[in-house]
Amino acid sequence: MPDSSALFDQLPPAPGVGYKPQHFTAIIEDASPVEWLEIHAENYVGAGGRPLAQLRALAERFPISVHGVGLSIGGEGRLDPDHLARLAHLCDWLNPASFSEHLAWSTHDGHFLNDLLPLPYTNATLTRVADHIDELQRAIGRPMLLENPSSYLAFAESTWSETDFLDEVARRTGCGLLLDVNNVFVSATNLGLDARAYIDAFALERVGEIHLGGHDSDADDHGAPLLIDSHGRKVADPVWALLDHTLARSGPKPILIEWDANIPDWPVLAAEAARAGAALDVLAKVPA
Repeated sequence: MPDSSALFDQLPPAPGVGYKPQHFTAIIEDASPVEWLEIHAENYVGAGGRPLAQLRALAERFPISVHGVGLSIGGEGRLDPDHLARLAHLCDWLNPASFSEHLAWSTHDGHFLNDLLPLPYTNATLTRVADHIDELQRAIGRPMLLENPSSYLAFAESTWSETDFLDEVARRTGCGLLLDVNNVFVSATNLGLDARAYIDAFALERVGEIHLGGHDSDADDHGAPLLIDSHGRKVADPVWALLDHTLARSGPKPILIEWDANIPDWPVLAAEAARAGAALDVLAKVPA
């Protein structure tokens, strides 16, 4: 079992952003208030070229978090050995401060589905996810962080709560957790749950990163609110409030702003990161 204690101090407890190539020049010239960057692993597993050259330049100045989106940790089949090898190679030369993946599945019968799909929380799923995480951690030579999903439905066959399921996976494998606060808000709204109660039940001591992103609002067939985790707009005010609640319980953590669609100009993204920094500053001023 990997030593999960190494997960929690590799990134600064400060704002980071998901890196996009159109922001490269602005980041190099003045990244304030951003202190670390995240990349999507699958964008950097090729051989050479401008993307890798830019990433090498950024890695000389910033801690880098690698976020996988295509491994299908929860899939029924075995992990793709070729993809594992590509991830291992990326981690070998980049030596990232953190590596994370989703509690989700995206493969079936040899086909890749362009989505991150939810899982029933059962003992069988727990064993499969833990086995896959063990295999991944052996391949990349480091512990990973597992991210809570955004949910649009609940499975009747689930016998674990999501928070207990994540905690047990982490206990069995030594992995850490990535807490996506926007995903919590999206899932709680869609499923009629209490977002703050979810945070209160979460294993915050295992959290190595916090993520924030924007979501879109819609309605289901019955007119009830339906939120979509889109990463295409500013973080909503209720999500910022949920972040404040989280930090009050967890203490300072690395906070990432995700913005993967409708990419804004750098000042807009930097302003979101500054707001995350302000939340950390307020926390620092609270008497112990």
